Amino acid sequence: MNIDKFKQQHLAILAAIDDLRQLARGGVAAQAQAIASQIIAMSGLIKLHLAVEQRYLYPAAQACGVAKVAQLARQYEHEMEGIAGAYLAFASRWNTPVRLEAEPDAFRSEANAVLHALHQRMRREDHDLYPAIASLA
Repeated sequence: MNIDKFKQQHLAILAAIDDLRQLARGGVAAQAQAIASQIIAMSGLIKLHLAVEQRYLYPAAQACGVAKVAQLARQYEHEMEGIAGAYLAFASRWNTPVRLEAEPDAFRSEANAVLHALHQRMRREDHDLYPAIASLA
């Protein structure tokens, strides 16, 4: 299975996270409209990536016939449920300027936790899961 598209999606998501952080550095309340727009745009990238992983990557890896890779894919799929749920809750909570303006410190705290978990997860996929899948070719 070719995983180049998944790696490219990771790069796009990481760039979107970086853009969001840059906006927040300018002040959450002052940048509320831009931050809300960035969260909406970033959510589109993340939802697409999650859908493609769920529909194609995990099932293919689990059916590959190599027990270690299949188990790894099951583990990653199971773990992603919690991370995805946390991100989607974050995105729905903070995608409006009014909420961002009213609770900038709460946004920062939650953004740091959720985006750090997402970032770490993508790093683990790039380091562990994707090479294991690529080794099947």
